[in-house]
Amino acid sequence: MSILEMKVPSPGESITEVEIASWLVKDGDYVEKDQPIAEVDSDKATLDLPAEESGIITLKAAEGDVVAVGEVVCLIDMSASKPEGNTPASEKKVEEKPAAPAPVREEKKESPAPAPASYATGTPSPAAAKILAEKGAEPSQVSGTGRDGRITKIDAENHSVAMGSYDSTTGSRSQESVKLSSLRRKLAARLVSVKNETAMLTTFNEVDMSEIFRLRKEYKDRFSAKHGVGLGFMSFFTKAVTRALQMYPDVNASIDGDYKINYDFCDISIAVSGPKGLMVPVLRNAEAMTFRAVESNIKALADKVRDGKITLDEMTGGTYTITNGGVFGSMLSTPIINPPQSAILGMHNIIQRPVAVDGQVVIRPMMYVAMSYDHRIIDGRESVGFLVAVKEAIDNPVDVLMGGNPEKALEL
Repeated sequence: MSILEMKVPSPGESITEVEIASWLVKDGDYVEKDQPIAEVDSDKATLDLPAEESGIITLKAAEGDVVAVGEVVCLIDMSASKPEGNTPASEKKVEEKPAAPAPVREEKKESPAPAPASYATGTPSPAAAKILAEKGAEPSQVSGTGRDGRITKIDAENHSVAMGSYDSTTGSRSQESVKLSSLRRKLAARLVSVKNETAMLTTFNEVDMSEIFRLRKEYKDRFSAKHGVGLGFMSFFTKAVTRALQMYPDVNASIDGDYKINYDFCDISIAVSGPKGLMVPVLRNAEAMTFRAVESNIKALADKVRDGKITLDEMTGGTYTITNGGVFGSMLSTPIINPPQSAILGMHNIIQRPVAVDGQVVIRPMMYVAMSYDHRIIDGRESVGFLVAVKEAIDNPVDVLMGGNPEKALEL
């Protein structure tokens, strides 16, 4: 018998333990080499754990267990032959377990024999009296099932009030307790630490999306046909942010104890919503990217997030973050800094609003933008100036971002 001990691999630097989020196979299943057998949560991402060899698997850890990197989580008997007609667990149709029914209050199946009349007959207990008073019911309307015919709390709860009255006990009152994933627990801790350990402030402005709308309407079909990706808003905002970061280098910095670290590159973290929550893959050296490169890279990274194939390397680092709450309908928010970065830009939804232009009231597609920043290393002048620079680029993208030549900038 040849047994392979499968140990937890290191998902990345500084990660010492992971949590078994779910097993994708059962104890005793035959697994194929490289077949995903489990999902493991680290404090940065949820990753698949593939089988290292083919054989019969024996599980050594349960779902929800926190295991150290290098710890054995399963055994694979490589000498076992593949059973006839065996289908890998990953190819099996997952049999959905019926959801546990919501707790239903037990009703009396049989009417108890009438209790002999006494002083207690028809008298509610204190708890029952309170419930009947809330329902607006009289004790005389309720048959007591308690000793000597006393009205119990259950009798009062089960009593149906007259038509038109409101029964506060109707409807489901079930609840469920679910343990937070390792990723969510780590995220919660980081968000609290940001609030507690940084001097976070937020500055706001608004941008006029008219020119970007016009450019997309004019060039999006040609751009998509030539480059195979859509011309979205993110490329304009990414280009506007990298330009502003080069104008205000203190925004493109982080704090490390008594030192400030400035970067001569712009690695932009883009918040992407996936099945496991919000991920922030990074565009490396975004300051050197064209519109096409930004759109292509964002699409590739977003696809990886949604398919669960994003790697830790693709999410680590980043000198500045852009998040777009507008896709969910947010009008205005104060985004939280993504540590160890010192600032983050929040985009919001686009609304047709009346604005004054050259002394005239006109309707324009407007967006509020917000930048949260760490006031320990970024002063008000830099933060406000940065956001104004972003506004200038979005309001006038042809001159500021495209050098006056949209076709050349879009490589058409």
